[in-house]
Amino acid sequence: MAENENKNQPRPIPVDDSDTVSSYANFCRVTGSPEELIVDFGMNAQPMGSNDRPVEISQRIVLNFYTAKRLLHALHVSVQRHEEVFGNIETDIQKRVISKEAQA
Repeated sequence: MAENENKNQPRPIPVDDSDTVSSYANFCRVTGSPEELIVDFGMNAQPMGSNDRPVEISQRIVLNFYTAKRLLHALHVSVQRHEEVFGNIETDIQKRVISKEAQA
């Protein structure tokens, strides 16, 4: 019986990340078509200042919707686990900014 149970469990997919290039992004844009999603990542050099310089897109990932849904689930679980340990992640920058009055 235990042998049948082992056959039904998913086995890890081997991954070779020896040639992986890491990059940082503080900007993300999602566009797409009926067949795929296009996710652009870039660096916004002026996130709080004027917008006179365009955001430089450094990476573009094209996903089909099946892969996008799996990524959505994996990101959701990861962020949920992080918030359970470290607390809520506030995405509204106005709520994160501490006014000078509140500091005094």
